[in-house]
Amino acid sequence: MSAAGSTGPHNDTPTRRTGGHLEYHVTTSFADLGVPNDLTSELHKLGLDAPFAIQTLSLADALQGRDICGKAPTGSGKTLAFAIPLAVLTERAKPGRPRALVLVPTRELAAQVREVVEPLARVRGRRVATVYGGTNIRRDQDRLRRGIDILVATPGRLADLVQRRDCDLQDVDLVVLDEADRMADMGFLPEVKRLLDATSSDRQTLLFSATLDGDVDTLIRRYQHDPARHAVAASKDAHVDVRHVFWPAERDQRRRLTGDIVRRMGSAIVFTRTKHGADRLAKQLKTDGISTAAIHGNRSQNQRERALAQFTDGHVSTLVATDVAARGIHIDDVDVVVHYDLPGSDKDYVHRSGRTGRAGALGLVVSLVDSTQGKETADIQRSLKLPEGLHHIDLDQLTAGAFPEPSITLDTRPVKTTKGGGNGGGAPRANRGGSGRSNGSNGSSRSNGSGAGRGNGSGGPKGGARSSAKRNSSGSAGRARRR
Repeated sequence: MSAAGSTGPHNDTPTRRTGGHLEYHVTTSFADLGVPNDLTSELHKLGLDAPFAIQTLSLADALQGRDICGKAPTGSGKTLAFAIPLAVLTERAKPGRPRALVLVPTRELAAQVREVVEPLARVRGRRVATVYGGTNIRRDQDRLRRGIDILVATPGRLADLVQRRDCDLQDVDLVVLDEADRMADMGFLPEVKRLLDATSSDRQTLLFSATLDGDVDTLIRRYQHDPARHAVAASKDAHVDVRHVFWPAERDQRRRLTGDIVRRMGSAIVFTRTKHGADRLAKQLKTDGISTAAIHGNRSQNQRERALAQFTDGHVSTLVATDVAARGIHIDDVDVVVHYDLPGSDKDYVHRSGRTGRAGALGLVVSLVDSTQGKETADIQRSLKLPEGLHHIDLDQLTAGAFPEPSITLDTRPVKTTKGGGNGGGAPRANRGGSGRSNGSNGSSRSNGSGAGRGNGSGGPKGGARSSAKRNSSGSAGRARRR
């Protein structure tokens, strides 16, 4: 499998394996990869002149009609890696019979994929549309009757349209599976298989995922033929510009501490475990004078799109979200991700944290840990190969040139619970070694071991620390860059 860092195309980059050996080429432009002139001109207008690693690795093979099995972290440029082949290879469609299909796990991702694909498809006179739940299905039916060349869809809504006989997939000869691992995590795999079985048997299949094991490997073996395998390393390069900080904070301290972090850093996505918790925290932060919007599964599609637009445009500084936003939000200028509640799995931590440190900007992830979450936190740090323990709360360090090693030892003993499932009075505290007093501004809380709260997260992104938390705004071109 070819592998490369995500630092850009100007290094010697392995592009394919031939006879057991990697051939190296220096690629500096999309034209070198076989992208036609009309599309390179459009890319130039969009501020895209040099491909990123996953594009450098996969584009030539995809444009030649090969199946692609791409492993790359979120924010690495996967969308453009398949948007270009879609624009080049898709033929005109008959009414109700699209020629290319992009399957994605969430509504937000569907909308953002369309934003990347549409300008390129327009150059070639191809029509692009999205179909996903939470919208009027009659609109989808009308557009399919008029003809859609490239259909971007979530599995549930597309299956509904196929069952109603509004959409026939037999002419689909180019399929993209984007964030295949997330679709597997969300339970979409049976539906995805039924949809793929309904497409042309000689289709070209481009699969992109952060992981390629388990259920994703089943898709690869069943639906791809001799795929060209390309990988962009995540462990060293994809998160080299992201620092991971773990602060002690009991439940009653988190609201104030989150507000302090957001005021200090700027734009933020704050993740909560529940929809109700997201709404409650958003209201509380608004009361504290922080412009905030909430996004979760109980919000209507219009509400979700409006919240995302307000955050993208800078009308609100903070997006409070559940894990629905951990995938499918591609915004390059997020200063900090705050885990107000620890996530439920290592994959969720990876995808939440991937919202910051994109498009070459520096990123910061702050996890708020209570005294019952020592084991979960240690598991996260161990899987990340990060230094174990908690940092003393210090807001000034968030924007300083360097961040110290954690100095508070975690208590990883099991938490005792009552018969009713609540935390028992004897729940162990973290062994916080040394002074637990915060030295942050705005009266940040003491890091004492009191309070309660159940831990529910483990795992984390593959990445390292960086010595600077100062951000690099990438501007509008940077926003489009890694889509």
